[in-house]
Amino acid sequence: MKKKNITKLSMDEVMKARDRTWPDAPEGPSLGPGFWKKANVVYPEGPKKQLTVRLDADMVEWFKQKGRGYQTRMNAVLRSYYEAHKNPS
Repeated sequence: MKKKNITKLSMDEVMKARDRTWPDAPEGPSLGPGFWKKANVVYPEGPKKQLTVRLDADMVEWFKQKGRGYQTRMNAVLRSYYEAHKNPS
């Protein structure tokens, strides 16, 4: 991993960070106190198909800012959308 993508913050620095929530963002449902203790990121496995795709520059930069593996994370987001919207068999 490239060190330029790693930022270490103290809890105090995190608490002082600017809130980036959109002012008109709707309130999400409560996930409950134990949710994050059990949560896992599930990355799809299996064969991948290489293709050329055009994406908004700001979206690509946002994923890249999150660090190494940004294309895999983009794929995981697309997979989530697909799973939520595919027709039941």
